Amino acid sequence: MSEKLEEPKYDLIRSLDSFEIRLYDNTIQARFITKDDGSYSPSNGFRTIAGYIFGGNNSGQKIAMTAPVHMWNDQGMMKMAFTMPSEHDFSDLPIPNNSSVEIVKVTGKLTAVMKFSGFVGRNKVDRLSKTLLKLILKNKFEPISPHILAVYDNPWTTLPFLRRNEILIPIKDNS
Repeated sequence: MSEKLEEPKYDLIRSLDSFEIRLYDNTIQARFITKDDGSYSPSNGFRTIAGYIFGGNNSGQKIAMTAPVHMWNDQGMMKMAFTMPSEHDFSDLPIPNNSSVEIVKVTGKLTAVMKFSGFVGRNKVDRLSKTLLKLILKNKFEPISPHILAVYDNPWTTLPFLRRNEILIPIKDNS
């Protein structure tokens, strides 16, 4: 899936043993937010945002799919986001028909990134994010927000060992 899809642009700042430091460009995201009651199914958020990009908007405009799909928990809320293709400006994106989809400008951030493959269950993601957090602190960086899961490949069509996933943790720029 991800080989043909546009991905957010970034500059590789530093490559360490188990993770990278990247500086991401500004982007625009379509986001879906729901209360995290433990029963959240990512497919619900995916279908909702996909509805927007497949024409569920005030102009019926179709918007190209990008990779990855971002997912994170923030203050008891589960969030999912698709990055809009770079050809779009905030002002030219159509208004979602579904009020649970919001279009958001995202300022580029310095981010610590750990790559992994396989399944993306909550326990595995939590364990890997704790590992990345320890590495961030060990290398004298300062995290500034919760971890984000980035899923690049379609889980229904890509074998687990071939899946490309990442844990992202935005960090403070101490330069």
